[in-house]
Amino acid sequence: MDSKKLKMAGLLIVVAGLFWGFSFKSTQFHKIKMGNAGLQVEIVNTPSTMARGLMYRKKLPENKGMLFVFDGLDYHSFWMKNTYIPLSIAFITEGKKIVQIEDMAPFDTINFHTSIIPVKYAIEVNQGWFRRHKVKVGDRVKGIR
Repeated sequence: MDSKKLKMAGLLIVVAGLFWGFSFKSTQFHKIKMGNAGLQVEIVNTPSTMARGLMYRKKLPENKGMLFVFDGLDYHSFWMKNTYIPLSIAFITEGKKIVQIEDMAPFDTINFHTSIIPVKYAIEVNQGWFRRHKVKVGDRVKGIR
């Protein structure tokens, strides 16, 4: 391999390493509990990570989810553009109480799922996860910072 190609390959490796390292550092995981059910959540709290959410992912392990942490209380809306996985969402107050749970269909760009009151958090999981684990409206979420 000539020196130009070798330098280019080295540069690509460095850039890929920086990107890979950045993506791991920007992803935070945390264990939470609702009722008797434990869940490991990926925390998203920036405009870009919130906008992307679970878009483009083909699967979500059974006891994993995504926790959206908003800057303040507001009515928050979700839709399923470019989302392959059927999901359920729980809207959660600042006091960490679940006030609403809804199912969402893949690729549904017509229906918006909006919190019925201003909330601080939302959790997305595989569709039916809340029902399977007997998590319901009124339950409190433990472990959210």
